[in-house]
Amino acid sequence: MITPISSAFSPHATSSSQTSSSSTSSTTTATENMFLQLLVAQLKNQDPTQPMDSTTFITQLAQIQQLQQSTATGEDVTGIRTDLNTIVSDLSGSSTS
Repeated sequence: MITPISSAFSPHATSSSQTSSSSTSSTTTATENMFLQLLVAQLKNQDPTQPMDSTTFITQLAQIQQLQQSTATGEDVTGIRTDLNTIVSDLSGSSTS
């Protein structure tokens, strides 16, 4: 599993970003589990005289991998945005003092 940038590189990651990451991670895990359960059911229930095309099988696996990467990228962007907002608020607070 890929660790989000905010928790991997920022020692001052906010608990709200960690909470959203954990809820996103649990949703992602649930989605992965559902996908794998559906894939296994599809393989178990396929017609033996006409098995699933290997290209279709590989395409489905590639799609779940792409979904995982997109989710990880979204988490990374959210973490970066949170960190930037924190930096901007810290800079604007120190410039007015």
